[in-house]
Amino acid sequence: MVTGPGGVATIIAACSLLVIAIAISYAVIRIGRLVDEAKASLKTLTDEAAPLIHESTRTVELVNSPLESFARITKNVEDVTTKVADATTGFMDKSGPAVKVAGALISAAGMSKSRSKKKKKAE
Repeated sequence: MVTGPGGVATIIAACSLLVIAIAISYAVIRIGRLVDEAKASLKTLTDEAAPLIHESTRTVELVNSPLESFARITKNVEDVTTKVADATTGFMDKSGPAVKVAGALISAAGMSKSRSKKKKKAE
């Protein structure tokens, strides 16, 4: 049997260590379950994200194809516009007097139209 105050203190210390050991064991088991759940969640997330990323990549590829065609068409229109502008500028530079004559003829035609309209109104 336990005799004296030292024996009682030893029993109390042993019981306290037992309670602490049980509490630590419980905490370790709970943390282990938490880690297992986190691992399962991460695996599920990874399994679901991989097809989503694949579909997103495929969608981007499908969108890029028409955009590339549009870029080629835009480039061709830009080239044609540049050529027309260069040709017009060249014609204007080389045919300055011809353009002036054409402008005078257009003005004369406009004046004859306005004269014929005035004659019709006067009648």
